[in-house]
Amino acid sequence: MQEKPLIVKLCVSFTLIIFLSACANTTRPGAVGVDRSQLMLISTSEVNRLSASSYNEEVQKAKEKNILINSGPSYERLKRIANRLIPQTGAFRDDTRDWQWQLALIESPVLNASCSPGGKIIFYTGIINQLNLSDDEIAAIMGHEIAHAVREHGRERVSQAMAQGALVNIAMAAAGSYGSAVSAANQVAQYALVLPNSRQNESEADAIGLELAARAGYNPQAAISVWQKMIKATDGKKSLEFLSTHPSGETRIDQLTALMPAVEPLYKAAPKPGPHL
Repeated sequence: MQEKPLIVKLCVSFTLIIFLSACANTTRPGAVGVDRSQLMLISTSEVNRLSASSYNEEVQKAKEKNILINSGPSYERLKRIANRLIPQTGAFRDDTRDWQWQLALIESPVLNASCSPGGKIIFYTGIINQLNLSDDEIAAIMGHEIAHAVREHGRERVSQAMAQGALVNIAMAAAGSYGSAVSAANQVAQYALVLPNSRQNESEADAIGLELAARAGYNPQAAISVWQKMIKATDGKKSLEFLSTHPSGETRIDQLTALMPAVEPLYKAAPKPGPHL
């Protein structure tokens, strides 16, 4: 009669050990002080591989629709900014220099941008043109999206879904047939990119993105003007895809303002982007 409680206790203890061993802080705190342990039940390489598959599929669809922009002034502008931001990720972790970074610009009116796990950046022309973004403001948005990848929020969300039983045997499915691999990639993309981030993840991406932009020589104050433009753009309209997360724009502006003393010295010390013809 005493065996069952003992077995239950052992199972609970074993489960706790697994969860505790799966908790890790994926980045160094940086000047903005992001320091939180994260639950990680799936490997970085697996999430990056599956996310790359989803990214490649989206880019291929854009190419087939003739809306993929891979040359010209707009693309080169994004590329210059990305090339300044990406090296700054080394302030938070060392392995990003080995990521296979990619950049895609898609002709679309949507006001959105993203960076998949492993460094796959997508920008849509709508967010650049409709908000009339400066280079500093593009850097603020791109830094925010890169921060999600650097902080591995996608991997964390997939792990949380696995822990809750919403995703089952992702790794096994990915290792199976082609159909299973596509299904696994779509599931990972759903949790890593499509579903809204938590309030905590958004705040972390705001903070890290702010520091990345400042270290790259872009004015961190632009992060505030971006959100001011976002708020104005949503006035009387359905929430934009880029804004479909918490906290609100006003709260984010307050949080970003509070972080300025930490990042402004980095901006002042950083080499600034040169003029472009």
